[in-house]
Amino acid sequence: MKAWSWDRYGPPEVLTLKDVDEPDIARDEVLVRVRAASVNPYDWRHVRADPKLVRLSAGLRRPKPGLVLGADLAGVVERVGEEVNGLDVGDEVFGEVRLGSFAETVAVPQNRLAVKPARLTFEQAASVSMAAHTALQGLRDAGRISAGQRVLINGASGGIGTFAVQLAKTFGAEVTGVCSTRNVELVRSLGADDVVDYTREDFTEREERYDLLMDIVGDRPLADLRRLLTPRGTLVIVGGIAAARGGLLGPAAQVLRGALVSPFVRHRIVTVSWKPNATDLRFLAELLEKEQIAPVIDRTYPFAELPQALGYIEHGHARGKVAITL
Repeated sequence: MKAWSWDRYGPPEVLTLKDVDEPDIARDEVLVRVRAASVNPYDWRHVRADPKLVRLSAGLRRPKPGLVLGADLAGVVERVGEEVNGLDVGDEVFGEVRLGSFAETVAVPQNRLAVKPARLTFEQAASVSMAAHTALQGLRDAGRISAGQRVLINGASGGIGTFAVQLAKTFGAEVTGVCSTRNVELVRSLGADDVVDYTREDFTEREERYDLLMDIVGDRPLADLRRLLTPRGTLVIVGGIAAARGGLLGPAAQVLRGALVSPFVRHRIVTVSWKPNATDLRFLAELLEKEQIAPVIDRTYPFAELPQALGYIEHGHARGKVAITL
C-alpha cells in the first residue's frame, strides 16, 4: 500500500510517498481503508520536530523507521480484530490515531472510532476528530461550561475554534469569537453572538468580562487574558498555534506558564489536550447528524498533494480544516 512517511526532519518536502506493508491488527483493532483524512498543526510539527520535544516520541536524531504521518481519518472497515464488537466489515467510520492515517489503510483501536454520520461526506467526517475532540473536552471537561455563561474564544476561525464556537452555543453559552477581518462573517455564521476583529481591536482591552475564555492561539500574556475574566472565571489553554518556532517547548510553553501561575491566582487556569475516545466521537456524531455542529473545510487536496496541504496549514491562516482525499 501507499503511505506518506519521512526519514529526516524538515519542511513538508521531506515527506515521501512509499510502498509499505499493510499493517497487522491487534485483537482490539480495526483495519480501515482510508477514504479521507485531514491535516492538523500536529502533523507539520511532527515533520519539522518543532518543538524539539517531538523527538522524544518520534526519534531523537531522525524519525523512527516506518512512522507514517496523519491523525484524523474516515473510511471503510476492511477487517476487525477478535475482540472488536459493534463494528463490522463494510461499516463507514471516522476517528483518529496518533500517527498513521496518511496511508491507504491503517490499524485503529476500536475505542478511537465511531460510525460515520450518514449525512457527512468522508472529507467532512475526517475533519472532525482531533479539532472537535479538543474543543469539546476543553469547553465541557476542562472549562466546565454551563448555559448562560459568557464565553470568549481566541482563535475562533481555525479548526478547533470553528468547532468551539458551535459547541459553546449548543451548551447554551453566549459566545464571542476573536478572528481576523476576512473571517468575521464565517464566525458569525457559526452562531457567535459577537465577533472581535483583532486587526482593528485589541480584544484584551475590552470592558466586557467572561466566565470562560478558551485561548487557542497562545499569542497573549496570561495576565492580559486573565484581565478579561470574571472574578471566578476560567481560562482554558489549548497549547498555542502561534507559538514561536524552533524552541524546546513550542505550544507547551503557554501550558507550562499556566500551570506555574494557576496555584497563585483566584482564576481557574486549566489546560486541555487531545484525548481520543469513542464515547465522545459518538456524542459528536449525534450533534453532526442533528446539524447542531458542522465541520468547516477551507480546502481539499488529493492524497498525492499532501506536502502542499501541509505547507498551506503551516502558514496558520486556514479557515477551519484542510481535508485530504484518497
